[in-house]
Amino acid sequence: MHSALDAVREERRRWLTWKNIAPLRAALETLPDIPVTCEYGDTVRLTTDAEIDREAIEKIARMMMPWRKGPFDLFGLFIDTEWQSFMKYNLLRPHFDLRGKRVADIGCNNGYYLFRMQEDSPAKLVGFDPSALYRTQFDFINRFAKTGIVYELLGVEHLPLYEEKFDTVFCLGVLYHRSDPVAMLKQLHKGLDTVGEVYLDTFMIDGEEEVCLTPAGSYSKIPNIYFVPTIPALRNWCLRAGFSGFEVLETSVTTPEEQRRTGWIEGQSLEDFLDPEDPSKTVEGYPAPKRVYVRLTKTPKKK
Repeated sequence: MHSALDAVREERRRWLTWKNIAPLRAALETLPDIPVTCEYGDTVRLTTDAEIDREAIEKIARMMMPWRKGPFDLFGLFIDTEWQSFMKYNLLRPHFDLRGKRVADIGCNNGYYLFRMQEDSPAKLVGFDPSALYRTQFDFINRFAKTGIVYELLGVEHLPLYEEKFDTVFCLGVLYHRSDPVAMLKQLHKGLDTVGEVYLDTFMIDGEEEVCLTPAGSYSKIPNIYFVPTIPALRNWCLRAGFSGFEVLETSVTTPEEQRRTGWIEGQSLEDFLDPEDPSKTVEGYPAPKRVYVRLTKTPKKK
């Protein structure tokens, strides 16, 4: 029996044949099949005792730039990604336990967080991200790591249609890219089983009022940022979407230590997005990026 998503999957598999992606996919096929030891610490590190052509590995890795999430160390090749993603992971780490759970990461990029989450031995790990490049970066790492992680070229809008429900969903740095945040939160809610939890982070502004910043054009030079709420406004969105619990875990200001330009990305990074005279503001004059991390819970409705 075909699922409602099979046609979408078939169409998106064709994305891997696009002219900018096809050479990367061909390069993957040239990689050797070797025994590898994997360490899933702050740096996702792969080592081997086998002979390996490190120059060829680096050439393929550089074909796949820009590398946003990480870092990774492949047999001594350090991929110094734009984001020091371990800072976000380690911030959230004390708040979750994934043992035996079905887990989804929405907007998973190249799978850095999914690789790290294996330390809990979850029942299943599924990444959702409609990016042929990030999927290919994941396949590059996983070609050696050989994990059981499932990577779907799907977006959050496909979560309610997915063939199974999840116990825990991570959705980090996605909400502000959606023009209808409450609709997206409803999609996350529908992706959970009758009981479940969502770990969410999003941009925020300070304030006790139930309001949000609505940038006219770009925010921090990012064009597709629609709403930046206060925490009370975000809470209202989440309750409207059907969640029964809303717990603030942390707030943090994004620093140049966490996000910066490296030799593994092309173009600009955080330092270019802030006012050079006043780093508490973006170049547009808005408050500089600040994030709130929340845990949302879903419980059965009382009859």
